[in-house]
Amino acid sequence: MRKGNCSAILRTAAGKENEKPARGKRDMGNFQVRTDLALEARESISQTDSELRGVRVEEYYKEQEDVRVTKVMIDTKNAAKAMGKPVGVYVTMEAPAMVEPDEEYHREISQCLAEELLEMLPGDGEEQSVLVIGLGNREVTADSLGPRAVDNLFITRHIVREYGKAAYDCEKMNLVSALEPGVMAQTGMETAEIVKGVVEETSPDVLIVIDALAARSIRRLNRTIQITNTGIQPGSGVGNHRNALTEESLGVPVIAIGIPTVVDAATIVSDALEKLLEEEKELDAVKLMSRQQLSFPELNNMYMTGKDIDAVIKRVSFTVSEGINMAMEMRMD
Repeated sequence: MRKGNCSAILRTAAGKENEKPARGKRDMGNFQVRTDLALEARESISQTDSELRGVRVEEYYKEQEDVRVTKVMIDTKNAAKAMGKPVGVYVTMEAPAMVEPDEEYHREISQCLAEELLEMLPGDGEEQSVLVIGLGNREVTADSLGPRAVDNLFITRHIVREYGKAAYDCEKMNLVSALEPGVMAQTGMETAEIVKGVVEETSPDVLIVIDALAARSIRRLNRTIQITNTGIQPGSGVGNHRNALTEESLGVPVIAIGIPTVVDAATIVSDALEKLLEEEKELDAVKLMSRQQLSFPELNNMYMTGKDIDAVIKRVSFTVSEGINMAMEMRMD
């Protein structure tokens, strides 16, 4: 049985445009569980909540690949409001050994990712122009998933436009292009502004956006892939809301792929306290107290990632890029 390394360090969310922490009285209402995963958002809401009537969930386990797939479908605006996520489909792939340096296993994950991605891509086996956006700051390891994934993509648009499909000895070919827009601290521009300009100039049929996410649980750190057809709001997982990249704002379908690489430190400390005292009769009171005490803005602006994040990012970014490459190839078969 493969086991991941759970050792970790605390790091600030450097490299993204940080919001200023709220000042004033500490109250429990300021404490928010930050997660980009729709699966975790659903888990945080009571199963009996009537607003979840607009949420459907499908689960299945791929035994050979050791990957559990959960599909959360948000169908109504009321359900979207309760979940804090837009209406759409969210596919979560949980792969416990994804942090391990097992090339064969990572290829299996890439294959699963390609299959799920194909189901979300518009059209049916048609040639398409696909623009892949690698979000994040390359200089911050835990935030460099997007740029590093772009490095390993099979880019074809410029070759096909210059020499035609004969350059690849095929009759059908997707035009794949890529962009690494950086972050506002580096460019002085919103990511959405840069992407919108490129979309207007190149007219892609679909966007695939890759970004590092924030998770609610340590066990999903670097072990989970989320794919959604709702687009993405960069930085939302760490409380840093930038302009959204969606079909409504860009005029083309946007598919987002993300892997959680950080966990909110306040959440981790709270979970640790609850676990230590889980057999105490005063558990509910302890939970309330821990939530109250962990409303410190200083702690809520700290994030945890694994000590081996450098090696992990290198592996999982390649896994994501291979999944996209496979999907583009499979689409033409």
